[in-house]
Amino acid sequence: MKLTKAFSFAMTLAVAPLLHAASASDIPNEAELKQQVSDVLGVNVLKIQSSPIDGLYQALTDRGILYVSPDGTKLLHGNMYDLKNGMQNLTEAALAGPRVDMLKPFEDDMLVYKAKNEKHVVTIFTDVDCGYCRKLHQEMDGYNDLGITARYLAYPRAGIPSANAQEMEAVWCAKDPLQAMTDAKTGGNVKAASCDANIEEQYRLGQAFGINGTPAIVLENGVLVPGYQPPSALLNTIKTNL
Repeated sequence: MKLTKAFSFAMTLAVAPLLHAASASDIPNEAELKQQVSDVLGVNVLKIQSSPIDGLYQALTDRGILYVSPDGTKLLHGNMYDLKNGMQNLTEAALAGPRVDMLKPFEDDMLVYKAKNEKHVVTIFTDVDCGYCRKLHQEMDGYNDLGITARYLAYPRAGIPSANAQEMEAVWCAKDPLQAMTDAKTGGNVKAASCDANIEEQYRLGQAFGINGTPAIVLENGVLVPGYQPPSALLNTIKTNL
């Protein structure tokens, strides 16, 4: 793996601000607001921008999108929807673009099940112990047969540190990680091993994406699809979001 743990996560936190580097911030007190939110909540604030609601700002953080008042005294956490545009999730839309760029430093850490006739690529935050993650993995041939390449990143639901995270590290550090993943998800034991697997950074990245459960599927355009979808349903979801 080419990226060290520290460098990999530093790159993740550095990418999002670059998305808007070409234009000056339209928030005159952005630095003060970033510091206020960071100090109170203990999150890393990557960018503050105007939100779709006049007089309300949106803060892109390493724990997802938050909404803050211009004076920094009020904060909202949740999804914003567009009632006149088919209930489009505007919070999700604001995260989609940054996710694509934030995934790039982790590509060398992904466990990839590549389709022979690749048409689409999805990134799946997975846990070796969750039932629907195991169900999804059992159907990997079905996804691949439809031209869907699946790339795994680790999201140990028990958090960091935990025995769950150690089990996932063993998978990533195995001589044959793809087989080790299959073994772990079919109830087999994977020999404990450690390496520069970036499990913690993968988990933190998932948190930054707003993930709170597994499996969580990130489409090529950064749209997040929570939960398990069988192969045909996932293909339809991909086509719908193109």
